[in-house]
Amino acid sequence: MPRLPSQHTARGTKAPPPPSPPQYPHVELADQYARDVVEGRILACKWVKLACARYQRDRARESDPAWPYRLDGAKAEKVCRFTELMPHTKGKWAQKRELLKLGAWQAWILVNVFGWVRKSDGLRRFRKALIVVPRKNGKSALSAPVGLYMLAADGEHGAEVYSGATTEKQAWEVFKPAQLMARARPDLLEHFGIEVNASNIHILANGSKFEPLIGKPGDGSSPSCAIVDEYHEHDTPDQHDTMLTGMGAREQPLLWIITTAGDNLAGPCFDELLTLRKILDGVLEDEERFGVEYTIDEGDDWTAPEALIKANPNLDVSVSGEFLLARQREAVRNTREQGRFKTKHLNLWVNARSAYFNMQSWAMCRDLDLTLGSLEGERCIIGMDLASKQDIAALQLLFPLGEKRFATFGRYYLPEDIIEEPGRDHYRGWALSDPPQLILTEGNMIDFDRIEEDLEDLRQRFTVDEVVFDPAQATMLMGRLMNKGVTVTQFDQNARNYSEPMKEVAALIDAGLLTHDCDERAPMTWMMSNVTARLDAKEQVFPRKEKDENKIDGPVALIMAMARAMGGDPSAGRSVYEDRGLLVFGS
Repeated sequence: MPRLPSQHTARGTKAPPPPSPPQYPHVELADQYARDVVEGRILACKWVKLACARYQRDRARESDPAWPYRLDGAKAEKVCRFTELMPHTKGKWAQKRELLKLGAWQAWILVNVFGWVRKSDGLRRFRKALIVVPRKNGKSALSAPVGLYMLAADGEHGAEVYSGATTEKQAWEVFKPAQLMARARPDLLEHFGIEVNASNIHILANGSKFEPLIGKPGDGSSPSCAIVDEYHEHDTPDQHDTMLTGMGAREQPLLWIITTAGDNLAGPCFDELLTLRKILDGVLEDEERFGVEYTIDEGDDWTAPEALIKANPNLDVSVSGEFLLARQREAVRNTREQGRFKTKHLNLWVNARSAYFNMQSWAMCRDLDLTLGSLEGERCIIGMDLASKQDIAALQLLFPLGEKRFATFGRYYLPEDIIEEPGRDHYRGWALSDPPQLILTEGNMIDFDRIEEDLEDLRQRFTVDEVVFDPAQATMLMGRLMNKGVTVTQFDQNARNYSEPMKEVAALIDAGLLTHDCDERAPMTWMMSNVTARLDAKEQVFPRKEKDENKIDGPVALIMAMARAMGGDPSAGRSVYEDRGLLVFGS
């Protein structure tokens, strides 16, 4: 039987040469990653899909003369190759002296940040990058080469690169690997004239330097690159803002923010993240800001293995799948570990690490079609927590809607002098929003007269069955309301009174039966996320907060109102409390 000719040779002809390697392999890797995410071959959350869709959309627009940007493959490839020349500094790869190998998601990030340039002058398009990724996914291993590249290979004379954080330990989480990488590459040091010192990397010939930075910097620096590590730990935007304003003299500076999720919904990091989400959603337009958030979606089962895959792009590379599965099982068994696991390994923002209320369920209870104005004339109970005279005071309206459904709306008050104190930027933002989400009263103490005026306005608009109050701060105000014929009910703050209504509020939220108008930046959302629970020997819960600055006045007022709603359905007819004077509830 005659032999068939080889598949690779036909009757004496030579086999075709192997295909030549791509000119820009990392760009091709980034293109493929974006396709795989958008088309569902890589499991990813909404924000990663939107970021990849944005990349594809921009790639499609490169040929449009009106589109001001293009992807410079050479520049993208340069930074990727530079990164892959750096050695590992930890673990088994460092022991074997292996070099870094970019994963597809990491190449995609670098191609985005360093590859996109302006057509007009070839300078970088993106001046700010926000990468939000869970712990152990190689943040430092990616950021340290970025710092070295910006020091030596970006072409910036007199470059100033800073690794910034709130503590010295955190600032060294990026700077120390950069030191180790540089020292392990004598050829790098010789080529660029780099000297590595104990707390500084510099190039004497052109005055460039790379240093750690702790806390709020002075105004004299002129950074070409600022690496802000674990931004969620920053209580104020001072370091971020000072770095950003100091970049004005640089042609193509880069503010590189890389962080996990955190537990401060009122902090600057979460605010930065919300801005990124609006850009990815198409609500805001900012062509100089890049970002991606690796997490899970609303409605995902956080206990499923798929959640780990979706949130951790470096799974089974820098972070072991078995390790994450073990942490997941532990969190399922131990509710105290759930907040920590969700925040650190699924990148979910949980203000209190042991938050009592399910904030994902709370977000899903928002109803844009139901407004306070649409309930004019309806019956309600008002819970009132006046707390300290120098703190937030809360009025929370609770409307029974029938079929075990409720709606809640709130008003929140603060002395105007308080917002000038350090760390009160979130208060200032709420007060200056349109319409204001936080009502400022004159001076440094709560103005009870203003609250009384608002209560009178609410009584004119709605059928207020009763006002429930904490007697600690409001005795005189309650006396004046009683003289006006308002039914007022005293709520003594103890676990016996709080437990059942607090559990009821949580159950209604989980069931989607407590509607509200609060977005993720609203004061009430922040306060709900601050609530933790103390469980006594009788398994009664009591609302608490982990830190004094984590206010919970709105939720406390809501729980007080729910306690009265559980005592009888005000929507069924005339409340018996309309015929009574001052009552003491549960004393």
